[in-house]
Amino acid sequence: MDALKLIEQSSMKADAPVIEVGDLVKVGVKIKEGDKFRIQVFEGTVIAKKHGGINETFTVRRVAHGCGVERVFPLHSPSVEKVEVIRHGKVRRAKLYYLRDRVGKAAKVKSRV
Repeated sequence: MDALKLIEQSSMKADAPVIEVGDLVKVGVKIKEGDKFRIQVFEGTVIAKKHGGINETFTVRRVAHGCGVERVFPLHSPSVEKVEVIRHGKVRRAKLYYLRDRVGKAAKVKSRV
């Protein structure tokens, strides 16, 4: 069991960003098109964090053209190039699934000062 933990720790990113639920983030994802790679940016609010260690994932939600879009990103994946925190949100819940039912200003998260 200790060998598995050592392998897990060695494969985790050392510069993993500290993100919390409620934060507004920009996630840069590597996209392969033919033989080239490009970085696609997905910007939204973190509504959930799951698991831990090497399996840690976070869910980002945004509204694009009036339609809600959610993507789940593995935190330590090589396809996630960078995660930039734009602002920290003030929340009192571990999961913000209630934002799915909200529209307009009601779907915003207050900023933490």
